[in-house]
Amino acid sequence: MTAPAEPAEPAETAEPAQPTGFCAAAATRTAALRRAIAEHPFNVALTDGSLDAHRFAFYLVQDARYLVAFSRSLALASARAPDVDAGAFFAESARTALVVERSLHEGELGRLGWTEERSAALPTSPTCLAYSSFLGAVAATEPWPAVVAAVLPCFWVYYEVGTEIANQTEGLPAHPYRAWIDTYSDEEFASSVATIRRIADNAAAGAPPALVGQMADRFARATAYEWMFWDSAWRLEAWPTSAWLAED
Repeated sequence: MTAPAEPAEPAETAEPAQPTGFCAAAATRTAALRRAIAEHPFNVALTDGSLDAHRFAFYLVQDARYLVAFSRSLALASARAPDVDAGAFFAESARTALVVERSLHEGELGRLGWTEERSAALPTSPTCLAYSSFLGAVAATEPWPAVVAAVLPCFWVYYEVGTEIANQTEGLPAHPYRAWIDTYSDEEFASSVATIRRIADNAAAGAPPALVGQMADRFARATAYEWMFWDSAWRLEAWPTSAWLAED
């Protein structure tokens, strides 16, 4: 759910290195969950091109709304950053989430025949609201290292999913969702992932054990929300209480 941002410092390679430090422990803890994300029916159908357009459009609308909240959390991470490089990275990532990714979503929705009016009429899903609220609360009230850990899965998971799908669809330029795949599997995005991993490792290295534990919990919770977001799109999630509420 996030797109490339200029790295705060040059990466040695575009491909993120194997996780180290905090990120290695986080990777181990969430390995099964991240594999479940890659193997979710939504992403399986996205990979083979059989994902129906309505599900993809539902996902795009919800993700566009999530990106507004995500960019605000990144902006707070930038404002609270203890050094200029980290602050610059999160500031550029916030801009990218609003400008680059939302542009991708609008373009794809237009290609699918979804008007602004139709998108606006779709209610925000419970999972989209919950994930957005979680990030906003962490960004506003918790220590900066916990904020970094909470926003990290959005970079990490999308890179893993995008890269895996790109590898499986290589040589198929006519894929119906090629624009989305290319966005989340390119070298610039890989550099962003490498940068935020370094930021997270550095934040954990100087933190007391209790705060590192808090970081690990926030990373795990955000990764769980990533699975829930894909699942909500697959199910076309609606509010179960809507039948008892009068329409505006």
